Amino acid sequence: MKVKQLLSYFLLTATLFSCIQDEALNVEAAIDACTGTDVQFTNTINNNRGFNIYVNKGADLSQQTLTFTIPQGATIESSASAEGDSDFVKNENGTYTATLNFDNDNHTRQVTVTSEDKSNSVEYQICVILMELPTRYHFERLQNSNESYHILLEEEPVTSDGLLHTLQWCSGNPGYELTKVASTPQEYPTAQADEGYIGKCVKLQTLSTGSFGAMVGMHIAAGNLFIGSFDLSSALTNAPAATHFGVQFYKTPSRLKGYYKFKRGEVYTEDGETVNGKQDSFDIYAILYEAEDNAFMLDGSNALTDPSIVLIARIDQADAMETDTWKVFDLPFEKQNGKSVNAQKLADGKYKLGIVFSSSIGGAYFKGSVGSTLYVDEVELICEEDQ
Repeated sequence: MKVKQLLSYFLLTATLFSCIQDEALNVEAAIDACTGTDVQFTNTINNNRGFNIYVNKGADLSQQTLTFTIPQGATIESSASAEGDSDFVKNENGTYTATLNFDNDNHTRQVTVTSEDKSNSVEYQICVILMELPTRYHFERLQNSNESYHILLEEEPVTSDGLLHTLQWCSGNPGYELTKVASTPQEYPTAQADEGYIGKCVKLQTLSTGSFGAMVGMHIAAGNLFIGSFDLSSALTNAPAATHFGVQFYKTPSRLKGYYKFKRGEVYTEDGETVNGKQDSFDIYAILYEAEDNAFMLDGSNALTDPSIVLIARIDQADAMETDTWKVFDLPFEKQNGKSVNAQKLADGKYKLGIVFSSSIGGAYFKGSVGSTLYVDEVELICEEDQ
């Protein structure tokens, strides 16, 4: 009996080993993401052969420590080395990190990504671009690298000091994509829309997340738009923490102005249950907070309460009215936590600015009304230095 059992065991082991050996190796070769101390956002261009990395204006281009996310099993290396470069090192999570020197005439480098099975190899031109936030937002442009949902982009001409004033707006659309409910960009909670106050605008709508959302206890998704980043890995485990607010800012904001329209949904729910007698409302706010390290970010759980906050501008809920026509909002920044803006810290890039719009004020905690819709257009951040 034992001989038969042992024989069966070895046959099973051999079969499993054979299956593992025969498993196809990954054929993908791509750069999926890039992070770094100075990185504000990234995008892919030129048919996925160019990769732009936008860094804050105070960044040292000769020493950019970057972490690249690439497909499983793939490898990445510099096509040519430069003074100060380090080799790419593979991290425990499968990402690769290297310090690269971009202090050349066009701030570019070539890197090559090779698939796990060695059948595909893609050479990317990596371009590091010094940037500063613009202060006027028109919602007229879309990043053209994403076909599933809209990614709004603001960009102003390069200034005399070589800085690009640009912003890639973030939203919770990547999380909503997991639900498989939307089939067009217009069916996502955050989308560009026609008939803005001038030209186009942004439309934020609270939507049902369908059977997928019900299964994970996240029954609705509020339309949102914000300055910062979205951590998809936290979307299903800690949704408020998935929205990271703020990028480095070098001015003192005094007011946030713009135009909005709003219509609330009919049925208010919390955790999928109807709450009688309660009505939904929208939210608009901006924060300036201390960030000694660029890696420090506030998120949806603490963006209005953290002790690092210096200034807040937020719409009063008494003024957050329904309106079918465009209405002005004009929000003053008010001091928080007994703090004031320090001129030296401001010049050194030790503050971050975040701006947030949401179609449901409780949307981060899945409270709101399906159908609540907020339109926003022609937003301006007024700063003391510009007056």
